[in-house]
Amino acid sequence: MSDRPTATFEVRLGPPGHGGFCVARHEGRVVFVRHGLPGELVRVRVTEDRGGSFCRADAVEVLEASPDRVRASCPVSGPGGAGCCDFSFATPVAQRALKATVVTEQLRRLAGIEREVVVEPIGPGDAIGGWRTRVRLAVDDHGRAGVHRYRSTDVITDLRCPQPVAGALDGIADRRWTPGADLVIAVDGDGIRHVVELAPAAESEPVGHEPGRRGPGGSGRRSEPGSRDRRAGGGGGRRDRPHGRDRRGAQWPAAESARSDDRRAASARRAAAHAARDEWVFEGSGRAVEYVAGRRWEVAATGFWQAHHGAAQRYSDLIAEWSELGPGGRAWDLYSGAGVFAARLAERAGRTGVVLAVESARPAVADGAAALRDLPWVELRAQRVERWVLEHVGAAAPDVVVLDPPRAGAGKEVVGAVTASGPTRIIHVGCDPAAFARDLGLYQAAGYRLADLRAFDAFPATHHVESLALLER
Repeated sequence: MSDRPTATFEVRLGPPGHGGFCVARHEGRVVFVRHGLPGELVRVRVTEDRGGSFCRADAVEVLEASPDRVRASCPVSGPGGAGCCDFSFATPVAQRALKATVVTEQLRRLAGIEREVVVEPIGPGDAIGGWRTRVRLAVDDHGRAGVHRYRSTDVITDLRCPQPVAGALDGIADRRWTPGADLVIAVDGDGIRHVVELAPAAESEPVGHEPGRRGPGGSGRRSEPGSRDRRAGGGGGRRDRPHGRDRRGAQWPAAESARSDDRRAASARRAAAHAARDEWVFEGSGRAVEYVAGRRWEVAATGFWQAHHGAAQRYSDLIAEWSELGPGGRAWDLYSGAGVFAARLAERAGRTGVVLAVESARPAVADGAAALRDLPWVELRAQRVERWVLEHVGAAAPDVVVLDPPRAGAGKEVVGAVTASGPTRIIHVGCDPAAFARDLGLYQAAGYRLADLRAFDAFPATHHVESLALLER
């Protein structure tokens, strides 16, 4: 096979892989193909080939189409385009089936769990678009806002992706922004739009310096380091991904070296993106109001809240049900953000109960303390979860522990400390099927069994999926 990116050939596509592609084989090598569906015969163009046992490609012509193929709903994400809508060319039912296949395969391979997975929609009509309330855009060298080309720093200044809720991007393309900046756009629970510009990472002043300057549209402020990679909404800050960006997590053996390279590159991008940066509010207050189960939160527009407008409510309903907490119950909420899950647990435990919530992002903890000030039996702590759980091994055992870790998962140290604490039930939330499966394998090795599992299509038209597991001792 030629190692030139322009190489083209025909392949029959196999099953979906973890990362928004289908797996094919050509001349003894594995080919990871985007923009195709299982069973299709397609002509592909190689987009990346570093030699070895695999390469990456786009399906540029469909020779035999799947019955699940429809006209793509996103004009930005096709071959050579952005990474936003991996599956917008498939029916909503087919999209969810693809995700279910991936989750099922990861559970089998990484945790030894044989379980049929069904991916459930969160809201009707989501796959058509209009579900995303949080958008992050890049600004090119000419000051135009756009999305990143797939696996590239190039900016595509086409804002026609259907994911954002109505009105989110109105007028954004009509003005010029600071070259190299990022834009965060949030439409909150009151329908108010907040538009915040983040200064180019390389040009922000050193941490600790008070800039004291104002942007052309509002007050200058400094963005807290890490404030966008943790939770401010309960339910996982790691996955409100910059709109149009993507990352591979393939578990196929041929992809191991590529995954290592991808992780290094992704780590470098995250380090730059999450460093302290100046912010300028151009519209709204920069403080987004959100509601879950009748409770009001006010969080930074640049902080995390679930991207899907119905996700926080849906997850917290399920967690409250699964917890089986009664009056006087004791619970831990780890990676708690602003405490959405902690609030639902506290409602069940009542005034005689105890809910300990831990989150490393101090702004999220401050927002949670304000929202939960009427629940004095909830303690929100700003601390690294890894340190906190180790300190609490041997303390009073919780009845239930809820974990919503970053995309990489909780890992051996945290899972070990949680299981050593002896909770009756553990509720684990994961947005990466591979990390989710690895963590479930660790729980099983520690003597917990999988009692229930639900998966949600929280990111319609993309390959991303949210999974929740209930484990019992």
